[in-house]
Amino acid sequence: MTQKEQRERLGRNDLDLEDALIDEAANTVTEGAKRLNRKWPELIVTGLFGGVDVGLGILAMVLVKQATGSEILAGMAFGIGLLALRLAHSELFTEEFLLPINAVIAGQANWVQVFRLWLTTLVTNMVGGAVFAWLIVIALPDYHKTIADMALGYINQSSLIVMLALSLLAGATITLATRMQQGTSNDTVKAIVCMITGLLVIGASMLHGAINAILILAAMMTGADISILDFLQWFGIVIPFNMLGGLLIITLPRIVRTRRVLWAVRRGRISLEELEEQSA
Repeated sequence: MTQKEQRERLGRNDLDLEDALIDEAANTVTEGAKRLNRKWPELIVTGLFGGVDVGLGILAMVLVKQATGSEILAGMAFGIGLLALRLAHSELFTEEFLLPINAVIAGQANWVQVFRLWLTTLVTNMVGGAVFAWLIVIALPDYHKTIADMALGYINQSSLIVMLALSLLAGATITLATRMQQGTSNDTVKAIVCMITGLLVIGASMLHGAINAILILAAMMTGADISILDFLQWFGIVIPFNMLGGLLIITLPRIVRTRRVLWAVRRGRISLEELEEQSA
């Protein structure tokens, strides 16, 4: 029996691929196409609420940090914000580095739509998060020092290479967590992934442009010694390396793994509907 015959015997599809790869391709392409084809009002509101959901996680993180002094526990508390993103179907900027790319490669959308999604989500995340941060600053004056200390920890890095590495790790971690959550319909599993992701990103002091920036903005509102130039310089380094972490470390290898399915859909050898049927 040849390798091809063995694969076909073990699978239930006619693409000569493992069933798990068919499932991954179908799920990511379908979800990516949905996100890319949203109309402007839905796209803007989804991004705004993504910022608000992250703000909720930051609120929980600050409360736990001040009460316990533990970065690990604060990170797990931040997972509440990531869980809110999932349950409310909101969007975080670095969640968009796998699903939309697969949709484009499969011919279900174009690169203009990808850049539209990235830019709109980033801007609206910042706006929604800044509004929520302003409310936190007004409502919780006793937590201003904790907010400022945490923000300064993100701004003041020991070296540029450390800063770049932490940014790459954050982009890769959030992108991988998005794929893990998208691959299951079990809400309990999603909640566990959110808590672990928060623990890793916050507990390890990773640098995430869309998450840390909201805390930094809150710190600036409290009067922390962070200038607009400091923030812009930090943001201008972290965001591109978040993107590289998500795209190169997580997305590229997964594209290589499912490339035959994606190209089959793009070239019309199999329709997206047929792919979904084989995945079902």
